[in-house]
Amino acid sequence: MGAIFEAIQNKLTEAFSPTRLEIEDDSARHAGHAGASASGESHFNVVIQAQAFEGAPKVARQRMVYRTLAEELAGPLHALSVKALAPGED
Repeated sequence: MGAIFEAIQNKLTEAFSPTRLEIEDDSARHAGHAGASASGESHFNVVIQAQAFEGAPKVARQRMVYRTLAEELAGPLHALSVKALAPGED
């Protein structure tokens, strides 16, 4: 786990107290593409399940996550795929 992975994990845990949090560094699959860093940690997939998403539309949930990770998205993080779920959703 690198610094960006840990920042994502810490910030999402603090902001949402998720019951499920899966973070996958998908950077290797994007090697050589625009925005890909040779050192990795540029592309991530996140699955997060939290009460905070209950009743919110999909786009609003994603925006909540993007706001939480705004600092990373402004710098080292090039791409972030988010699947944000409310309790009981798969």
